[in-house]
Amino acid sequence: MDRDVNYITEEKRRELIAELEHLKGPRRKEILTNLEYAKSLGDLSENAEYHQTREDQGKLEERIAKIENILKSSRTFKRHAGDIVEVGSKVVVQKEGNKENIVYTIVGSEEADMAKGKISNRSPFGEALYGKKKGDSVSFRTPKGEVNYKIISVS
Repeated sequence: MDRDVNYITEEKRRELIAELEHLKGPRRKEILTNLEYAKSLGDLSENAEYHQTREDQGKLEERIAKIENILKSSRTFKRHAGDIVEVGSKVVVQKEGNKENIVYTIVGSEEADMAKGKISNRSPFGEALYGKKKGDSVSFRTPKGEVNYKIISVS
């Protein structure tokens, strides 16, 4: 897999497509209806409802463009099954000086969520792990200094 490509899971792709359909359909219609109503209230220069609806419309169109760009520029990856760390790998690591194992899944930047153990392949930690295998040690810099991990397993 190419490190410089944006990756998303099939699940994330379906989620984005569903969101896009909602935004382009019902949500867009709702905003247009609100805009017509706000226009009917009169003087647009002092019409807070009109200005808020226009702002909502701008945010909606921005989100639609972002989703379309993600879908167009991202590659969907299948779940990983090798012994080398790449996007889709589940990696069990152990921090130096700690006996506790931690499990991370390497994902594309759109799906990164440290609270769920999903780290981006473009994060410093993700880049340090990428291409390594079981038994390798990795290190990367954080604001608090260098951190070292040992890879316990890759699946």
